[in-house]
Amino acid sequence: MQAVVQIGGRQIVAQEGATIRVDTRDVAAGGKLTIDQVLMVKSGSVASIGTPFVAGAKVEAEVVCHGLGEKVRSFRYKRRTKARKTLGHRQGYTDIKITRIIAPKG
Repeated sequence: MQAVVQIGGRQIVAQEGATIRVDTRDVAAGGKLTIDQVLMVKSGSVASIGTPFVAGAKVEAEVVCHGLGEKVRSFRYKRRTKARKTLGHRQGYTDIKITRIIAPKG
């Protein structure tokens, strides 16, 4: 079974048992997470498409770990003035494991 869910403004394809990386969530590692913004659910050859969300569909997940992504460097430079500035940023993420996809009846 597959589902397309919306998490943090992004659309992600989720399968049962798969581990996906999303933006940081405020759930401790080992905690449960329920996603009710399901855009599409596909079971075999039958698909349910929402307008915009599928009523009664949910995706249950377990938080595996939290972390920081790779550093992204930004460099600002103004010519002839010796003005230079280097900035760095590491975006936080949460790895979640999809445990169950609940499809609507009918």
